[in-house]
Amino acid sequence: MTSTTINPLLIGKGLPPFDKIKAEQVVPGITALLADLETRFSDLEARVTPSWDGLVEPLRAIEERLSWSWGIIGHLMSVQNSPELRQAYETVQPQLVQFVNRINQSQPIYEAYKALQGGDEWQNLEPAQQRIVESAIRDAELSGVGLAGEKKERFNQIQLELAELGTKFSNNVLDGTKAFQLKLTQPEEIDGLPPSALSLAAQTARSQGEENATPENGPWIITLDYPSYIPFMKYATNRELREKLYKAFISRASSGELDNNPQIDRILKLRQEKARLLGYSTFAEVSLAKKMAPDVAAVEKLLEELREVSYTAAKKELEELKAFAKTDDLKHWDTAFWSEKQKEAKFAFNAEELRPYFPLPQVLAGLFDLAKRIFGVTITAADGQAPIWHEDVRYFQIADENNQVIAHFYLDPYSRPAEKRGGAWMNDCINRGKILEDGKLATRLPVAYLVCNQTPPVDNQPSLMTFMEVTTLFHEFGHGLQHMLTTVDYSGAAGINNVEWDAVELPSQFMENWC
Repeated sequence: MTSTTINPLLIGKGLPPFDKIKAEQVVPGITALLADLETRFSDLEARVTPSWDGLVEPLRAIEERLSWSWGIIGHLMSVQNSPELRQAYETVQPQLVQFVNRINQSQPIYEAYKALQGGDEWQNLEPAQQRIVESAIRDAELSGVGLAGEKKERFNQIQLELAELGTKFSNNVLDGTKAFQLKLTQPEEIDGLPPSALSLAAQTARSQGEENATPENGPWIITLDYPSYIPFMKYATNRELREKLYKAFISRASSGELDNNPQIDRILKLRQEKARLLGYSTFAEVSLAKKMAPDVAAVEKLLEELREVSYTAAKKELEELKAFAKTDDLKHWDTAFWSEKQKEAKFAFNAEELRPYFPLPQVLAGLFDLAKRIFGVTITAADGQAPIWHEDVRYFQIADENNQVIAHFYLDPYSRPAEKRGGAWMNDCINRGKILEDGKLATRLPVAYLVCNQTPPVDNQPSLMTFMEVTTLFHEFGHGLQHMLTTVDYSGAAGINNVEWDAVELPSQFMENWC
């Protein structure tokens, strides 16, 4: 097969060729990959030995081969969603879940892990290697390796249905956000909105076919996307429109074709049934089996402690806000508006006035300077060195104090409500690890995805960020740094891999506190 005809999803290593990947390649690509990996896995089961080289390394190669291809598809589902990609994703997802179940529930693999942990080689393994083995044993047990017959069959049905429900839930939220638009034409409807919000609303209107829309004369389109929604709730004086927008926002995907209520009910039932099959009384216990918190009671105790110490202050603040707004009838759609007004009156401070101080290029310069001061790393633009999925995406490299390149990352900063899910996240594109390449041991460098949904550039100005958007960027960069600055050479424990999910937030909180 020549390189021109190979499905780009089957390359299996290196940076994803985003410029060549199409939705129609997903089904044939993943089908062919799974067939190949099924054979390789059967071979491994037949000849597995309880050693690092006879078990962990060959299994890692199979899992990484799968996660390279499936990771790209999952990433595109989040940042460049389309009907074609959805259909392809949903077609192959069941096969993928079945294969992952097969790996996780393999008795020969599980027994080999147990034998490795109890064998002579164990003492010679590094802590990171031991961590990988211990986690694999625990994960197999949480994936139903101890189940047989009807119980195992039922567990696998649950896993399959939960995967499908999760995808449907996510798609419904994206579609529900996209479905609502508030078109405004009268000056009184936009009273109180700052110039940045009006410019974005006019730009949105132009993108919807209102080619003559201007910030001064409208029409203006407000959406449920954060950069549009939040300024409207904070600054619009029209209370009825705030109520309309608020109710639309909190009821996204809760009625009609996109209603997620059935999904929620079903997910809760299935999670409870799954927990029982695994010998736990609640799904919360299953969740905590992989986390730092010792048990459900400890989590509830912490939440209650937080509630106790904050409740009186919160009550007092609410009373002060009611007094300031001169009303006892303060609704949910009023709090952001009156809080902003109260801040202005108390501190002569308006969050909008800070935006000109936070253009994205300046924020990145400050963030990279901070990373250099704390960690001794130099971050420089590497645009053009990697294929990207959207023209707004940037690519950067990180070098250490000796000017050696140690990592790269993509930054996808702006909201695109038509195709990109809301929120902000960091994900791994490539994990650090020592790997054999052409018979030589080489260090594979980590690559991260950093994804935000901040205010896009408007009218040829750079993206002017709110302080909250700046904090979000610093937060996600903290996750990125944990992934990229890792010195662990085993990919199963490098970066954020195998870090408890309630500990993963530490580096991100650390970074955002510098703001």
